[in-house]
Amino acid sequence: MVPPTLTRRQQEIYDYLLEHLDDFPHPPTLDELCDALGLSSRGSLHKQIQALIEAGLVEPMHNLRRGIRLAEALPEARADSDALPLYGYIAAGQPIEAIRNPETIEVPAQLRTPNPCYVLEVRGDSMVDEGILDGDWVVIEHRDQARNGEIVVALVDGEEATLKRLEKKPHEVVLHPANSTLSAMHFSPDRIQIQGVLVGQMRRYH
Repeated sequence: MVPPTLTRRQQEIYDYLLEHLDDFPHPPTLDELCDALGLSSRGSLHKQIQALIEAGLVEPMHNLRRGIRLAEALPEARADSDALPLYGYIAAGQPIEAIRNPETIEVPAQLRTPNPCYVLEVRGDSMVDEGILDGDWVVIEHRDQARNGEIVVALVDGEEATLKRLEKKPHEVVLHPANSTLSAMHFSPDRIQIQGVLVGQMRRYH
């Protein structure tokens, strides 16, 4: 599963590697991959590949001649049927960057779907009227499309993630908080990328 904080471009490159890496006679160098993708900026590709390395999807390139390789399969602990990736924090207030986190967390089957899911920890209080509190864990089904009224993880400007209720209009996307003291957030559609839909929630009481 692609982590929810990948930008569109990073996801496109990762998808290309998944589908075409075996087409190369050897692991491709940055120059070879740049040519294959039809890109003119090697520096830009290097930045995107570095982001995929940080996400744990591509192996570190200690030597450029070593070529680009996808990371090996997740450890057995992550393959456990009750364990989901815990990717860090999600804002339930103003958008903040979702922090990648290699840990996993146990999630009962009743709180997830059969589709790929991941977990984020909520920071903020803008969804309190929906019963989503600071410190809760939310279970997110990985999707890039959502229906009006669903609570989604929305990536703003390819950088910052927030948890809000979605409203799509012809010329804008509105992200609604569930807190009477806060106002809705309005964006042009090209600024918003859906990263998943809320399907479950967990809370720890101290």
